[in-house]
Amino acid sequence: MATNPIKLSDINPTFLPKTIVGPIFEKSVEGSAVMSLARRVPLAMTANTAVPVPLDVPVADWVGEGGKKPIGSGGVTIKEMAGKKIAVLIPVSMEVANSNAAGLWSQLQADLPTAFARAFDRAAIHGKTMKNATGPFGDYLAMTSKAVALGTTTQANGGIWGDLVKGQEVIIDDDWDYTGTVADHRLKPKLLGATDTTGRPILVDTTVPGTGAALAGTLVGEPVAYSRSVSGKLRRQSTTVDSGLRAVGGDWSQTAFGVGMDITVRISREATYIDEDGLPVSAFQNNLVLLLAEAYYGFVLGDPEAFVKYTGTPSGT
Repeated sequence: MATNPIKLSDINPTFLPKTIVGPIFEKSVEGSAVMSLARRVPLAMTANTAVPVPLDVPVADWVGEGGKKPIGSGGVTIKEMAGKKIAVLIPVSMEVANSNAAGLWSQLQADLPTAFARAFDRAAIHGKTMKNATGPFGDYLAMTSKAVALGTTTQANGGIWGDLVKGQEVIIDDDWDYTGTVADHRLKPKLLGATDTTGRPILVDTTVPGTGAALAGTLVGEPVAYSRSVSGKLRRQSTTVDSGLRAVGGDWSQTAFGVGMDITVRISREATYIDEDGLPVSAFQNNLVLLLAEAYYGFVLGDPEAFVKYTGTPSGT
């Protein structure tokens, strides 16, 4: 059944319709490496959400008939999650919006999830905003003191694969579970190029191309999700800097995230905004359409020491 194309004149001047913004939230979750591995919990927008984080699995034991029941020695800690806002303002030429509104909305549906996912991952991993200011979350993955430098294990002992296993061992020896890894895309060629002493590849590529999802295969026997926010160096953004972080792995039961009830994309033809140089720009005077997208996310981390950082040499050094 054919559908009529979307026109700018058809759009409510305050909010874009659900058919346009509905898929963006779920695609942002799918595109986020951290959200792909962390536990999702409901996020209250009117108050902080209390999130139970398991400290250990309760211990059950055998008991005789009528005997005293054992008390589980496991426990939980409570972390409070608050919704934090991510926003982006996009100026668009009125001519573009009028002549190809459907294409503009399709591009928004493709780009906004990536923008939100990258901002969330950078805050959850590095504790930073996209402009390198202090991030919205009190705890973040890179706070862990556990670290393994990639490239320190000899080829005879496994090379980069040995480095990754060494990090996994650090987590397991500290009585945590190693349940997954978030990795930078710069790690991929290092893994695929790794060979044993006879020249045979060590890693068999298990990624699933073309899905658009961050979760893309396994590494050291556990799920791996890729994000450019791991290193901090984002494609097409020369102002961002490579931190040298290549991966973070560990016990993802120690993490949880929440998303707000809805995403909003507002549209204005008359508003004024401040550009990157600090100068005011009038949408009306410059024949622009302004699109303001906002979303709420939350993140909590039980114990940073449940994770290990894998570091490399920053690109460009």
